Amino acid sequence: MSIATTIELISNGRAAGTTCTPDLAAPTWDFDSVPGYGPGSSMSDVIPTSSPRQGVIPDEYRNAPDDELHERIERAKATLGDRVVVLGHFYQRDEVVRHADFLGDSFQLANAALTKPDAEAIVFCGVHFMAETADILARDDQRVILPNLAAGCSMADMADIDSVEAAWAELTALYGTEPDADGRVPVIPVTYMNSAADLKAFCGRNGGIVCTSSNAATVLEWAFERGQRVLFFPDQHLGRNTAKAMGISTDRMPMWNPRLAGGGNTAAELLEAQVVLWHGFCSVHRRFTVDQIEQARREHPGVTVIVHPECPMAVVDAADVAGSTDLIRKTVAAATEPTTFAIGTEINMVNRLAAEYPQHTIFCLDPVVCPCSTMYRIHPGYLAWVLEALVRGEVLNEIVVPAAVQVDAKVALERMLAARPRPLAGQRDPGPAATTATTTDVRA
Repeated sequence: MSIATTIELISNGRAAGTTCTPDLAAPTWDFDSVPGYGPGSSMSDVIPTSSPRQGVIPDEYRNAPDDELHERIERAKATLGDRVVVLGHFYQRDEVVRHADFLGDSFQLANAALTKPDAEAIVFCGVHFMAETADILARDDQRVILPNLAAGCSMADMADIDSVEAAWAELTALYGTEPDADGRVPVIPVTYMNSAADLKAFCGRNGGIVCTSSNAATVLEWAFERGQRVLFFPDQHLGRNTAKAMGISTDRMPMWNPRLAGGGNTAAELLEAQVVLWHGFCSVHRRFTVDQIEQARREHPGVTVIVHPECPMAVVDAADVAGSTDLIRKTVAAATEPTTFAIGTEINMVNRLAAEYPQHTIFCLDPVVCPCSTMYRIHPGYLAWVLEALVRGEVLNEIVVPAAVQVDAKVALERMLAARPRPLAGQRDPGPAATTATTTDVRA
């Protein structure tokens, strides 16, 4: 049963369970004109006033039954053939994933954007920063389309170029810019993939790099070979968990609050720092708690707890395995005997794993159905709308990164793509299949 159907049944009192808000049962387009991220995990986060808004799509897509939308999507894809490729993130709803040519996490989909040289259009069923990345990496003549412009990311919005440049000015004034005896500069900027293109460009022109949850450990090693310390943004939890697994003391990971002078730190604290963490987080993964893990262990003796490294440190420490969405998927796939898994990541992915591997008992650590607000904005109606427009020769919702930004951002992204993922130190390796980041080609 899809998450959308589950939410509707719960909200209408026809099934047991709770959702974070009954508004999730409403049609997605009801929220396109409302300021905010929409219902779901990010609904309480503050959205920047400059965030894109999605205009109203035609009634024929808003009123069409699901079966008709799926038929129209498939017909449009068949007509377009190799001229279009549809990329789908693991967190997308099943009604969208069923139409994806490639399914993966952000690292894999960044690679997948490079693998279809014949495609004239890349339709990215993910969120805004992912579509920007595809535009940066794609050919100049390829068009990148985001079916719903309101599919942003609250974490990405927690770091903006003005705040990061202001922080950089403070830090370089304190640290200086001259390398040490080993040639390492005072600080290297590292941005998580979940960030705007201009922040990726900032890293590119300042000797930095982009990371994903798949390759964060490799990227930090790369950075420490070149720098004495790292400024890591926007996700504090991924930065902290990755650095801690590498043996860095949490005492040397001060938090940078962009609203405070010195980020809220003393000069002495910053001089002792190895990783300066930005005050940002993922609203999905912040929902998971140690109490939930303890309850899962009480109710399911022998359970294997797997969480995403965007979860708070205490949650990652209490889990058996922590890793990217792809590592989570491959850990489950590698289990040869029936196993009980409690998983701390987005609900659409957890339910999809439960359906794909019925020999295992798989459930979400958080019992409340609360999907990623912005991933949930992508609906088959929007996908049908942009694909049928392509058949007519129209390009709707094109994502275009300015050329000046593309140049430096591509430098940082190419460094990221060269930093191959590996498991975090001290955490269980589920096997060779789990350490190779390859996108699932749904058409294969």
